[in-house]
Amino acid sequence: MTKIASLTFVAALTIPAFAMGQGAAELDTNGDGVLTIDEVQASFPDVTSDVFTAMDLNADGALDADEVAAAQEAGLMPPTDG
Repeated sequence: MTKIASLTFVAALTIPAFAMGQGAAELDTNGDGVLTIDEVQASFPDVTSDVFTAMDLNADGALDADEVAAAQEAGLMPPTDG
């Protein structure tokens, strides 16, 4: 299985967790405007580091609003409320 196919499969497993309706702002517990893997995993422990890395397009260790939007468009993350 290719890496992209593997990540897509793993991401599909995490979608029910993201679909719980929490907005990205609610996940940003320190209010810095980005989501770290710890902030995401605090609410969604099934999100692996591989899935987070796939969403972190600039590889800075955090998801900004553009990366969240791109992850949603790619199907790695469902739309968030807020």
